[in-house]
Amino acid sequence: MLNIDSLQNGIVIDHITAGTAMVIYDLLELGRLDCCVAIIKNARSEKYGRKDIIKIDGESNVNVDILGFLDPNITVGIIREGILVEKRKPQMPKTLKNVIRCRNPRCITSTEEEIDQIFLLSENNKYRCAYCEQEYQPKRK
Repeated sequence: MLNIDSLQNGIVIDHITAGTAMVIYDLLELGRLDCCVAIIKNARSEKYGRKDIIKIDGESNVNVDILGFLDPNITVGIIREGILVEKRKPQMPKTLKNVIRCRNPRCITSTEEEIDQIFLLSENNKYRCAYCEQEYQPKRK
């Protein structure tokens, strides 16, 4: 079994759907951090079977709010002096900016490339384009 040292100070993003850690790595722009980032793919999980984990060593200003949109099972643990001091489950953010794209060909974001892709969380927990109100539909696999 692979052994990854525990963190003294940092962030642990846990319970990521197996195989999707790199998507989160890219969206959170973790490659720009000047610290050690460990990605553990397909770790064994009693609850989910397999999962991914991301460990970020040291103090960092990572915006983890988007995680509630990406995966409802994700948990974020804050580690200080080797102790888990906070564990939270991110909620769906009220606004998504440049995370998803509007698929409406008539939307202004389809013709004007410099306009930010902004989606707002509606009352029925669906995201709608801020410009044309098109409901976001994830791609089917």
